Amino acid sequence: MQRRSFFKKLATGLALTLAAGTFATATQAADWPKRPINIIVPYKAGGGTDAYARALAAAAKDVFKVPVVVVNKPGSGGLNGANSAVNAKPDGYTFMMTSGGSFLLSTLTRKTRLDALESFQFVAQIGLLQTSLMVPVNSPFKNVADVISAAKANPEDLRWAHSGRGGFHFVGGLGFMQKNGIQVQDVPYKGGGPTRAALIGEQADFGFLGVQQLAGFEGQLRALAVNSDARDAIMKDVPSFGELGIPFAAVSSPVIVFAPQGTPADIISRMETALEKIAAKPEFAELLIKRGTGPVYQPGSHAKTTLTAMKADAAPLVEGLAKK
Repeated sequence: MQRRSFFKKLATGLALTLAAGTFATATQAADWPKRPINIIVPYKAGGGTDAYARALAAAAKDVFKVPVVVVNKPGSGGLNGANSAVNAKPDGYTFMMTSGGSFLLSTLTRKTRLDALESFQFVAQIGLLQTSLMVPVNSPFKNVADVISAAKANPEDLRWAHSGRGGFHFVGGLGFMQKNGIQVQDVPYKGGGPTRAALIGEQADFGFLGVQQLAGFEGQLRALAVNSDARDAIMKDVPSFGELGIPFAAVSSPVIVFAPQGTPADIISRMETALEKIAAKPEFAELLIKRGTGPVYQPGSHAKTTLTAMKADAAPLVEGLAKK
């Protein structure tokens, strides 16, 4: 009898504990947000992902009653910031916004326990970054064919710039060269801004960087082609590899907001709804257009499907890359 009474009390205690935990989670979600929301950007300020984060923070002022704070944590191709975000408390006050393509490729080409598809919860996609072939404004290369011809004739004399091995700009450039039978020395830089500065300073002969990096620097750079079938929706004056008939690797990067695993479902849902509202605001679009980009919204489930498909497409390109 006493044994039965003990187990009954134990079961009742466990039920009360679970109920209390559920109530606490529900209360936490109901009060959210009551303090600033941090958005970790795993790259230096000045790049394409950072531009989206800062536009979001500015446009979020009448969507949230609290500030949205951009926290730059660059390094290791975006993995430093991702490791910081994955270990953050899952309370709805820390999210990560990153170049989904670069994050995926970094996890495939570097030694890390992170999995781009499983380590985080997908909240939403709010933008799209496309890489492009650029040259300094005074470059002798007037078109893509000039670059290919020079690389085939004198490969040891050319250098190309990108924002880090394993990132989608690097893989896009690598795919372009593989498909066109060329190979020249690559020079990695830490982020889109430094890559652009290096190219402007003629430290490299050409580079693969976000087409949006051309905005405001048209007098110092020339974009020869966008790495896609069609022209970019914002930088419409730049032709695409597809229309030029140049072989290329279809690698791009959705800008995705992630949350640490364990973040309450209600908070994920409310953040997703908030991001959809922000992405639809004219203010958000205006801030991005100044940087050569624009809003592209997809819910979290669609963003995960996009990245899953990209993983399958990118696998052949990264197969020969050594883990770093």
